[in-house]
Amino acid sequence: MSREGVDHALRTLRDERDRIASNLLELESHDGGRLLQGARLTGETWRRWEVAQGRLATLWRLFDAYQRVLDAAGELRERSPRLDPAALMELSGLLSGQSVELPDGQIPLEHRTLLGPQERRITLDEAVGMMADAYEFVAGEIAAADAAWSALLQPLEDAEESWRRTARLAHALDGTRHPELDRVGRELTALGRLVRTDPLSLVKDGRADTSRLDRVCAILTSLGDELAGVARMREDYEELAARVAASVGEVEETERRAHDAHATALDKIHSPNLPEPARGLGAALRDRLAALERLREAGRWVEMAGRFAELERAVEEALERARGDLRLSAGLLDRRGELRGRLEAYRAKAARLGLAEDERLTVLYGEAREVLWTAPCDLRRATTVLAEYQRAIRACESETGTRR
Repeated sequence: MSREGVDHALRTLRDERDRIASNLLELESHDGGRLLQGARLTGETWRRWEVAQGRLATLWRLFDAYQRVLDAAGELRERSPRLDPAALMELSGLLSGQSVELPDGQIPLEHRTLLGPQERRITLDEAVGMMADAYEFVAGEIAAADAAWSALLQPLEDAEESWRRTARLAHALDGTRHPELDRVGRELTALGRLVRTDPLSLVKDGRADTSRLDRVCAILTSLGDELAGVARMREDYEELAARVAASVGEVEETERRAHDAHATALDKIHSPNLPEPARGLGAALRDRLAALERLREAGRWVEMAGRFAELERAVEEALERARGDLRLSAGLLDRRGELRGRLEAYRAKAARLGLAEDERLTVLYGEAREVLWTAPCDLRRATTVLAEYQRAIRACESETGTRR
């Protein structure tokens, strides 16, 4: 190398060394790297970080060897201002020859033989290439762990705070342990241990898999909403209980009316084929409401909320059933009333047509009236006779129109 070439190479290599040193210091101070160094790692993350730490240690040793060569070249250049041929030869060897001694265990494959390495030295350029490979590997492992922690730690901490908040609410409401909340707490503890010690085990296809954490958060949200509902129920229980009690009273009243209507239908309607209305629905519901009052006195609000919701559904179902029983019995009586009304309407129509004295119509009217006003009333026969009476009126109306 010429003197100008030596000086240019020294300037270039020193600039390169400064950039490498700066990047190595940034790598050492990276937040992800500090987390890895301070964490008690396990599993996949521990295995990968052990390899990365080995590569990082070798990287620093290789950088030291690289820097020693540059320092030696710089000192030689300062001692030889004129650079005689011997100095130029030595500097050329340092700057472009195999001047960097490799750390133990870092012999490139091309320098190995079956009996061992032939060379333990590489050029400065080769040293930079090896350092770049090691740097890329270590930086990649740190970035992967940092990305996993960034995606998982904050949601995990939010979930843990949500669990603590929900647990405090559950204890305030019931004073006892909540089985489902305890189960979620154990799952969250296990997941937290995994996130903090082995985040890379949760990485799939280059991205942190948050599905387990998402499921836990969804359950906590549901439990939180449920317990918040329990808290609201506790605040409004007097009003809610009064409303349910009123509904139970409506069930009892509808039951009574259904039984009265059923008895009337059996008395007034021939062969009604009615099922027996339900009995005791309201009484059973009142017993359940009284049992809730005992839970309230014991302060077992979480259990009480579930039973209260069940009672509300039971009241709705009982009321619907009682109303159905009432409709069945009252429907037959309403049908009788409807037929009576239609009969009188047809009679009025016959009178308007001047058929009040028609013998056949008079007979049919009398037959229909007798059926409808006789207890028990045969609704089928009444319907048949009324239809016949209607057809007779229409026939007479048609004949009258033809004569005209």
